[in-house]
Amino acid sequence: MRWIWVVVVAGGLWATPVCAQEPPPARRATLSGFVTDAETGERLPGAHLYALPLRAGTVTNEYGFYSLTLPADSVVVRVSYLGYRTRILALRLRTDRELDVELEPAAVGLGEVEVAAERAEESVTSTQMSVAALPIEEVKALPAFLGEVDVIKALQLLPGVQSGTEGSTGLYVRGGGPDQNLILLDGAPVYNASHVFGFLSVFNADALQSVRLVKGGFPARYGGRLSSVVDLGMKEGNLKAYQADGTLGVVFSSLTAQGPIRKDRAAFIVSARRTYIDVLARPFLNRRLADGQRLTSYFYDASAKLNAALTRRDRLYLSLYLGRDVYGSTVETVDRTRTPVRRDRVTGGADWGNVTATLRWNHLFSNTLFANTTLLYSRYGLDVISRFQQIREEDPPVEQTEEVVYASGIDDLGGRIDFDYRPAPAHYIRFGASATRHAFNPGVSHLRLRLADAGALDTTLTPNTFRFAGTEAFVYAEDDLVVTGRLKANVGVHASAMRVEGRTYASLQPRLALRYLLHDAWSLKASFSTMRQYLHLLTNTGINLPTDLWLAATDRVGPQRAWQAAVGTAYAAGPFTASLEGYYKDLRGLIEYEPGASFLAPNEDWQDKVVAGRGWAYGAEVFLRKKEGRTTGWLGYTLSWSRRRFPDLNGGDAFPYRYDRRHDVSLVLTRQLTRRLEVGTTWVYGTGQAVTLASARFADGRPLDAGAFSGAGILPELRAYGPRGGYRMAPYHRLDLALHRHFSHAFLIGAGESTLSLGAYNVYNRKNPFYLFTARGPEGERVYKQASLFPVLPFVAYRFHF
Repeated sequence: MRWIWVVVVAGGLWATPVCAQEPPPARRATLSGFVTDAETGERLPGAHLYALPLRAGTVTNEYGFYSLTLPADSVVVRVSYLGYRTRILALRLRTDRELDVELEPAAVGLGEVEVAAERAEESVTSTQMSVAALPIEEVKALPAFLGEVDVIKALQLLPGVQSGTEGSTGLYVRGGGPDQNLILLDGAPVYNASHVFGFLSVFNADALQSVRLVKGGFPARYGGRLSSVVDLGMKEGNLKAYQADGTLGVVFSSLTAQGPIRKDRAAFIVSARRTYIDVLARPFLNRRLADGQRLTSYFYDASAKLNAALTRRDRLYLSLYLGRDVYGSTVETVDRTRTPVRRDRVTGGADWGNVTATLRWNHLFSNTLFANTTLLYSRYGLDVISRFQQIREEDPPVEQTEEVVYASGIDDLGGRIDFDYRPAPAHYIRFGASATRHAFNPGVSHLRLRLADAGALDTTLTPNTFRFAGTEAFVYAEDDLVVTGRLKANVGVHASAMRVEGRTYASLQPRLALRYLLHDAWSLKASFSTMRQYLHLLTNTGINLPTDLWLAATDRVGPQRAWQAAVGTAYAAGPFTASLEGYYKDLRGLIEYEPGASFLAPNEDWQDKVVAGRGWAYGAEVFLRKKEGRTTGWLGYTLSWSRRRFPDLNGGDAFPYRYDRRHDVSLVLTRQLTRRLEVGTTWVYGTGQAVTLASARFADGRPLDAGAFSGAGILPELRAYGPRGGYRMAPYHRLDLALHRHFSHAFLIGAGESTLSLGAYNVYNRKNPFYLFTARGPEGERVYKQASLFPVLPFVAYRFHF
């Protein structure tokens, strides 16, 4: 009941209270459940549900769960997901209802996948900006380096993402460094995402379900890094039937198998991949190598996942990953002129890799409250070894060994709990907490001696006190709320802390994202986020090994911090979407090695080898995309600046970051020629990298001219360097092509499909710069010359599925 005032004008002004019965509130009901793949039973994260006449909608979380509260009445709900046929559901919603929705993959012909375009209200109305999701099937249609599908290389084709050096899988997002990317595999952090010195990523595309990149406007649930989040989800395993996928390539092969343990209740997926270039190249290398010399170079990785539905409201997931790279060289010589005969063996090399494990429990408390609890383990380790063995062929043989082993790494053990709460269509609330213990090994060197007729000696050259541990924790809360019919906001806060060596760092990080609808197909967006990172990465760029030293903030070296602001607009029309974004990012607490510092030097604390400084980056990004039809793909363009300033470098003046690129262009197209034939093409262009070059050489204080003799080491040679990053290498550009032919087969164990892919990397044989070196010019003068890495590289790959 409420009181209202009735105003009457009749010969005067009168106001009198009248008691009126308030109309009863509209009755509401909640529709909730899971969206799954009709063929495999896997849950689909990021599927859209939209109540057409009511202009209300939601999206499934990363486990496929949705909850949508609507007026209790007849409703029409559209359910859509990229790469799947859209379903229209006509429902009589009278009370709360649980409804699981199955979507059929939109394969309209063998090898022809219809990637359904997002409707305007789905691509434009979201509050999030600076986010990109790549369907795995779309990634597989692109030209692949050496024929191996690589999701990280696909992300490099997006605006705002730089690739680093030629062929590498490094990610440099909006002026940030590689350590500022949070790469998650089923929730576990991956600290080194590269195989074969960075040319391939550690992720097997056949085992992945989803790939999502967040490069700005970070929601409060993400934290711990400054520049980006790469969230990769592994497939859950086919709950309905057994299947196998594999790839036979020129230098590596992979195999993935999945199927039900108990139909519709529990499933598994196992995937493995290994290169055999070491075996194939051995006959050719043996002709070039000296007698007794052998080279070893290969990688392998394997992943597995189990998922089991305990009840409709409870599900368990166990995910495992193991990957390793091995590189080594052995030289063996035999001196038969001596008595006894002496055999010497010199071995050197390195191996590195990751191990991750996650155990997750989903629990549905009600039709509006969903929880996920995670236990995780992650390890990255690097070992560099140098060994000298001498064997005197006596009776018995006498052996002497000298060995130096350098080891570094990081181990994580932690837990996390996340809640999704959807009390009403106007609110989507997420909150949770996490704690992780980091154990750091910032480079420890061991010397092992086993001398003839003497005992063994094993000593640590680097003090063990350099090892340390720290605990990082955070809590967060965010609400994706509808303010008005046109204004929507995501408001959140991320509070984090790190305790290491008796000191505690803490941070309160507000996050805000806004979306305003100009009309149904066009919106304006803005975001602001602050970030804190308690981990540092030191990389020695002077050697070709993954010398990644992961370290924590200490009393002497504080944490990294940043804030980023962005504004933009998004538009959708039919199969096309377009976005324009501008951003500014300020970074503090960055560290780099001091000039001349060595990561291998024993008895030196890493804190004595670094300098601290700041950086800033800004730019604009254009992204045009077509997701539907026989021709799909995108065009991305980035105009950007990235600068650094360190008091002890470059005279304290600001200088361009090594991966500062003024212009960056990527054109990606896939064309369905026939039902069984498709072609994919990629063209990229980027401004040359900023490098620091010597401008003069001196010996004994005097300049060296073109014909001068440096003394062959007798007189010390010094070099005077120009401004840091003051020279640009030549621009980078290349064209890749791939032709895919699809077949149908009757395998021994059932019907299946296969694809033969032919293509080439760097089709027009562009000599792109990899590094610069000094050499003699035509008149004997010292000049810089360019070294290139990859010429045109043809590839062939055969993929099968049954």
